[in-house]
Parts: sequence; C-alpha cells; structure tokens
Amino acid sequence: MSESALPPDRSHVATEQRHAGSGDFDLLTTLEQVQAMAQDHAVVHAAVARAAPMIASFVDALVPRIRSGGRLFYCGAGTSGRLGVLDASECPPTFCSDPRQVIGLIAGGDTALRKSSERREDEFGGIAEEFVAHSLGSNDALLAIAAGGTTPYALGAISLAKARGALTGFLVCSPLKTPADSDHLIVLETGAELLTGSTRLKAGSATKLALNCISTILFTQLGKVHGNLMVDLAATNDKLVDRAIRTLCMFDPSLTRNSAAGLLAESGGRVKVAIVMRALHLSLEQAQRALETSHGNLRKVLADS
Repeated sequence: MSESALPPDRSHVATEQRHAGSGDFDLLTTLEQVQAMAQDHAVVHAAVARAAPMIASFVDALVPRIRSGGRLFYCGAGTSGRLGVLDASECPPTFCSDPRQVIGLIAGGDTALRKSSERREDEFGGIAEEFVAHSLGSNDALLAIAAGGTTPYALGAISLAKARGALTGFLVCSPLKTPADSDHLIVLETGAELLTGSTRLKAGSATKLALNCISTILFTQLGKVHGNLMVDLAATNDKLVDRAIRTLCMFDPSLTRNSAAGLLAESGGRVKVAIVMRALHLSLEQAQRALETSHGNLRKVLADS
C-alpha cells in the first residue's frame, strides 16, 4: 500500500494512547483484572463532572427546540452509535415521550446494532439519506458522538445537519478543537483505555452517563418529572403498575394500594393525570385539559389550583 493510500494517522488522539498502567494486563489474575478495570473506570464520573457546563449549555439550547416541536437526533458509528440508539429507545418507556422526539441513528443502520459495520463510519456523507427520510430541519438538534472525535460519519453528520439549519453538537472523549459546523462541543476526557483504543470501555461508560444527563434533564425540564418521580410514565406492565401505585400513594398517603390502583385505571394508566384527578377532584377530561393548559407541567397545575 502506498503512503498516500494509508489511513489517517490517529496517534495523536487521546483515546488511542497506550495505557501506562496496564502493560501486563494479560498476566494478571482474574481478580486483579476485574480490580484493574474497576479502578480504571474511576475517572468516568470526574470526566462527566468536568464537562457539566458543556452538557448544560447543550441542554439549555435543546429544550426550547423540543418544546416547540423539534427533535433530538443522536448519531454515531459502532459503540457511539449504539449508545445513542440505546438512550433514544429508553426515553418513551421512561418518560412516556413520543418516540419521534429523540431518535438514534447509527452508521450502517439498525443491522449495525447487532452486527458490526465498521466500514460505514468512514463515509462522510453516510447519514444524508437518513436526514432526508426524517426531514431534518431548523427546529431540530443533532448530537454526533465519536469517542476519538475523528469519525468521518459523525463529522459529516454535523456539517450536513448545520446546512439544514439544525442545532449541532459533538460529544467526544478526546480533547479537540470545535469543528466549524458544531454549535456545541462536549469533551469527556477519559484518557487512554486499559485495552489500547477500545473506547467501549471508559469512553463508552462516560458517554452513556453524559447521554443519561442530557435526556433526563431534557424531559425533566419538559415536565416529565416531579421532584425525583417519573410522573409521566405509562403503566404498561406489572413493574410499572406497581411503581405507579406507589407514586400515587406518595402524593396522597391516605390512598391504599387498592384505591390507588382504581384511580390509576380510571386515569387510563397515566400517573400524572391520576395525580391531578385526585388532588383537584377533577374528572378525567378536566384533568387532561388542566395539564394541556400548563403544557404538561404537574407542579404548575398543582400550584395554580
């Protein structure tokens, strides 16, 4: 292979450096290997904490767009793409959100969730058809994810999204300059991986935590959370019905489990509606209207009463 045909040299990327303390990892006992991995992950929380202002800045720009009907798109290749799809897929069951509000896209499509499509990450314009299919527009937001910050698929997505007027962000685990078309840069400095270059390890864990922050705070600000309770969950299985019953009893300790279950059934299995019905002595329809008037903000409904 000629030098001109060689892939770009990524030796400068922080996540590609060799870990100074794991050179003899294969010689350790099983217990020592587990302990080494656990200890190495200690930097994950600190990395996300340091990035808190960057994460908050992105969320502050994101909330008004989602509130006015826009959508959040995650995109990435390999582990980064899978983590974005995972976080997006967990929003509807957690927050009873519209599945179209947070959408995860991965290089190679859904097949890449189970079978590696690593070559697709080299396609700078690989996401173009997805943006057309989803009609990505100026009210939407894109967060591209790439641990090393060099993935062509992710960088291309930022440029293409910016050209369509969307808010753009880039989540990386290696320090770099903000790409020209990225409105926000989130850097999670996790350093060298215990297995050189394996960013499914610390970088993956930090990325998951950062995405947890983004989606949880987004939907909290959209009124899906009251205090620390998921008041907008849909009680669709035994675990969630039990959680919903206990949540109703927390709001009104005079409720028994049976009476809370009856109230939940009367509300159509929607916790927030049941709370308003009980607290304000409203019918199902009246409670729904009150929540619609307050844009789904339970605290506002209860305060206004």
